[in-house]
Amino acid sequence: MKAVRIHAYGGPEVLHHEENVPLPTLEPKDILIRVRAAAVNPVDWKIREGYLQGALRHALPLILGWDVSGEVVEVDRAVTEFKVGDEVYARPDIERDGGYAEYIAVKASDAAHKPTRLDHLHAAAVPLAALTAWQSLVDAAQLQAGQTVLIHAAAGGVGSLAVQLAKARGARVIATASALNSGIVTELGADQFIDYTKTHFEDVATDVDVVFDTIGGDTQKRSWQVLKPGGILVSVVSPPPEAVAATHGVRGAFVFIRPSGEQLTQIADLIDGGRMRPVIHTVLPLAEVRQAHVISQTGHARGKIVLQVAE
Repeated sequence: MKAVRIHAYGGPEVLHHEENVPLPTLEPKDILIRVRAAAVNPVDWKIREGYLQGALRHALPLILGWDVSGEVVEVDRAVTEFKVGDEVYARPDIERDGGYAEYIAVKASDAAHKPTRLDHLHAAAVPLAALTAWQSLVDAAQLQAGQTVLIHAAAGGVGSLAVQLAKARGARVIATASALNSGIVTELGADQFIDYTKTHFEDVATDVDVVFDTIGGDTQKRSWQVLKPGGILVSVVSPPPEAVAATHGVRGAFVFIRPSGEQLTQIADLIDGGRMRPVIHTVLPLAEVRQAHVISQTGHARGKIVLQVAE
C-alpha cells in the first residue's frame, strides 16, 4: 500500500511518501479500514520530533496519524459490531501504526459508524478532537447544564468542538481566541468571546465552574483565579499542580485521551442531530503531509487539518 512513514525522528523532512509498504496485519478483534481521509494533530508532529519516545512504545519505521475515516474491508472473526462495507471513523491506538496510509488496522472497540451527515473528509476531523473534549468536559469535569465553562483556544480543532459540546450540555461558554476567529467561535455557540490579544481573560471572566486548558504554561497559571470555589481546571497539555489547586480551593485534572468507540457513537448522534460539526482549516493530499505538519506546528490553524488519502 501507499503510506507516509518516518524512519527517524526529526523535522517534516523525515516524512516519506512510500509506494510499497506492507499491509497491516489484523490482531484479534481488529477491523481493517480502507482509509479515505486522515486528520493531522499536534501529537503527530510531537511524536515525529521524538518528544514522546519515553512515553510511547513505537518502533521505526512508523506511520503517523490517529484520526481516520473510511470503509471496513476485513473483520476478525470475533468482531460482530461491524461488517465489510461499513463506513466508520476512529481514533486508533496511538501505540500502533496510524492512518497516513491506504489501510489501517484498528481495534473494533476503538471505531464507530461515522456520522451519516458527514463525508469522510469531515468525519476524519472529528475523533481525536471530539474525544479530547468529551473526556475533559464530560468525564473529568462532569460539566452540567447551567454551569459556566471557560474554553481556551476555542477556534482550534479541540476548542471548536468543545464549545459545541458544552452548549449541547446546557452550559454557558466563555471562549478565548483571536479577533480573527470571533465570528466562527460565536457562530459555534460561545456566549462570551474574549480576544486574548487585547484582553486578559482573568480581568473579565469570573465565577467559572470549569476551565478547559489546551494551552498550558502561563495561560494555565492565570486560569486558577477565574474559578469559583470547588471549580475544576482540566488540562490536556500539562498536569495541573495539586498544591496550586489546593491554594485556590479548587481541583485540577489532567486528561490523556483514550480511544472509545462507545463515545464516538454518542458524538456521532450529536453530529447527526445538528448539535456539533467539525471546522476544517484546510484539506491537503497525502503527498503534501509535510506542509500539513508545518501548518499544524504554527499553532494557529482554525479547526482541523485533513489529509485526503483516497477519493
